[in-house]
Amino acid sequence: MTFESKKLPGDRIASLGNILDSKGFAVGLEAHSGLSGIVVEELDFDFIWESSLTDSASKGLPDASIVSNESRLHTIDEILNVTTKPLIVDGDTGGDEDNFRFLIKRLENQGVSAVIVEDKIFPKRNSFGGTVGAGMENPDTFAKKLAIGMKTKSTKDFLIIARLESLIAGLGIEETMFRAEKYINAGVDGIMIHSKLKSPEEVLDFTSRYEELCKKIGRRPYLVAVPTTYNSINDKDLIKTGVDIIIHANHLIRSSYRSMLKTAELIFNSGRSFEADKDISSVKDIFSAVGYDKILKRDKEKAPDVKALIASGGDHSTDDQPRALVEISGKTLINRQIDTLKKVGVENVIVVVNNLTQFSSAEQLGTKLIETKYSEDNRLLDSIMSAYDNLQGHTIITYGDILFNDKIISGLIASEKDIVLAVDSSYRYHKHNIDKQLELVSYTEKKSSDSRRKLKMTELYQVSKLGKNLGLDNAESEFIGLAFFTSSGIEKLKLSYEKMKITGTSDSSFVDILNFMIDEDLEVETWWDLGIGDSTAIWFAHRIGNEIHLIDYN
Repeated sequence: MTFESKKLPGDRIASLGNILDSKGFAVGLEAHSGLSGIVVEELDFDFIWESSLTDSASKGLPDASIVSNESRLHTIDEILNVTTKPLIVDGDTGGDEDNFRFLIKRLENQGVSAVIVEDKIFPKRNSFGGTVGAGMENPDTFAKKLAIGMKTKSTKDFLIIARLESLIAGLGIEETMFRAEKYINAGVDGIMIHSKLKSPEEVLDFTSRYEELCKKIGRRPYLVAVPTTYNSINDKDLIKTGVDIIIHANHLIRSSYRSMLKTAELIFNSGRSFEADKDISSVKDIFSAVGYDKILKRDKEKAPDVKALIASGGDHSTDDQPRALVEISGKTLINRQIDTLKKVGVENVIVVVNNLTQFSSAEQLGTKLIETKYSEDNRLLDSIMSAYDNLQGHTIITYGDILFNDKIISGLIASEKDIVLAVDSSYRYHKHNIDKQLELVSYTEKKSSDSRRKLKMTELYQVSKLGKNLGLDNAESEFIGLAFFTSSGIEKLKLSYEKMKITGTSDSSFVDILNFMIDEDLEVETWWDLGIGDSTAIWFAHRIGNEIHLIDYN
């Protein structure tokens, strides 16, 4: 169900009673977190159980009244936020009378269906950790607190259940029946019998006596059993004895601890996590469980429809193949670009190429290939405009010989300007292995800093000029061959190209048309400073002799 649960507190409180009325019984499983609550939600259990033991253990603490009610209520809220099934809460001793009143109101407000309180004194000790008779509350005192609780609750749908600890404390069946009678007479909605024996015999003895006791009193509260130790008995058989509610109380926290320990040991002993993969959930599974995939789907629905054009039609070859087809770690540059674009939802990718046959691997990724007749370096603009008829709507335009990550693409798309360039202000520190003129950028206002690699990812700077002849002292950054155009921006680009054709200057570079647009008083902005290292860097690929060099900005 995830966090999109829409069940209101009132409806949720009543849902446990509705299940009991329709089925005649209810079986539930423990949850100690939102994620474990989702696990219970996905299976056919009737309700979720939240206990002090599992809550404390999930926080790395003992079950000894150390974890506060406020902390417990926070956990309860986490579970309720991502599930719809009824929730029964372990209320420990309930505290004193005032604390019990407050607990009931808080649980009702959250939408909890029932609270179970045990007849032990505060601070309690876990039942399986050694409850003794001295730790038991006076039955009259406890019955009085129960009666106060019954008067406090706002709706009959919210159940107050008294938990009998006397069998575990070694006080015997007679004392247990004595206490049960007092608590029933106090008006409780249910009685929970607890045992730590591995055999169900004493619980079955109690269930038969319970029916006789209820006949004598004239009312029968729900009977609750927790077969943690006596788990050889089947749920169906317990129900036949008269048990209405069965709680499997701590199994998810126990299984999670063992699984985490096993995984941790495997990673430690292997010196890597590869061996652990077969025994753990995938990240995709977790995303699906918590509803992250739904968020991504909505993001795609909300995001503008963006296409991409990759310019790989220039005369940039390495050993008789286009530079875009150079393999980096077994995958070509062009395929890496396409994968990155699709990662952020840019599915419509166009690649302008010199030779269709050479780019068959890119075509297999679902791209549209357009062959250009302009392969000269000084005809890059004409080459790009081979895709003129396909340039519509929001568009990423990138050179085919650079690598980039998804953060850069997402940032450009989110920049909210018609024409935005990705730039790098650390160009002064490049250590190129070849003599190369840079496509430098100057701004209308000087923005550069003396501080190397100062990151300015959130600022938009208006461009005044681009070109290879600006000179290092006149430039603020370097254009790295990646730009974003809104639908309006792409129409401005096409109009500018038509004007350049009229003037006979269309046989130019991509930078030339950007300068043309600036001269036409169209705003061109820069957004991203890439001088930050490998996590966001752009790399250029060059072949020098028999070697492929990735030029980065370290």
